[in-house]
Amino acid sequence: MDVLELYRRTGALLEGHFLLRSGLHSPIFLQSAALLQHPLYAEAVGEALGKLFEDEKVDFVIGPALGGVVLSFVVAKALGARALFAEKDGQGGMTLRRGLTVNPGDRFLAVEDVVTTGESVRKAIRAAEARGGVLVGVGAIVDRSGGEADFGVPFRALLKLEVPQYLPEACPLCRDGVPLEEV
Repeated sequence: MDVLELYRRTGALLEGHFLLRSGLHSPIFLQSAALLQHPLYAEAVGEALGKLFEDEKVDFVIGPALGGVVLSFVVAKALGARALFAEKDGQGGMTLRRGLTVNPGDRFLAVEDVVTTGESVRKAIRAAEARGGVLVGVGAIVDRSGGEADFGVPFRALLKLEVPQYLPEACPLCRDGVPLEEV
C-alpha cells in the first residue's frame, strides 16, 4: 500500500507553513481526516495497520479523539477487537467516555494517525491504563518522529516520513515571512 499516494489522492498532503499540535512548525501537514473520510481508504489503512499487530492478542484498540476515533474503529475491526477512544478531560489529559469498558488486564493497542512527538497518543494510553488496560503496542499511519517516539512497547507505522520540523524561534519559514497556518 502506498500510503503517501493515498494522502496525495485525497488532498490530505498539504504544503506550506504549519503550526503542529506539538508546537513545532513544519512545511508539510498530513490532514488524515481528509483521507479517513473515505470508507474504503480508511478500511484499507486499518487492515494494513492491524496486520502489523496481528500476532498480538488485543482486547481493544484506542485512539485519541477526534482523529483517532475512525482509525481505532477500522483497526479494531481488522483485529476483531473493541474500538475505544479517549477525549480531552479539561485538565490537559484524556479520559474514556462513560460506557466504554476496560476490564483490568485487557490488552490494548493504541493508534494515532500521525505521530510527531506522540503526546496525544500517550494521553490516550494513560486513560486506558488508569482503567487497568495493558498496552501491547502503538501503531500509526505515519511516523514523522524521526525515530524519536518511544512508548516502551513495539511502535509500528505504515509509513516513516522524514519531514522537517522546527522550533518556532529557529523556523526558516518564519524568518522568510511565510504565513503560519494553525492546523
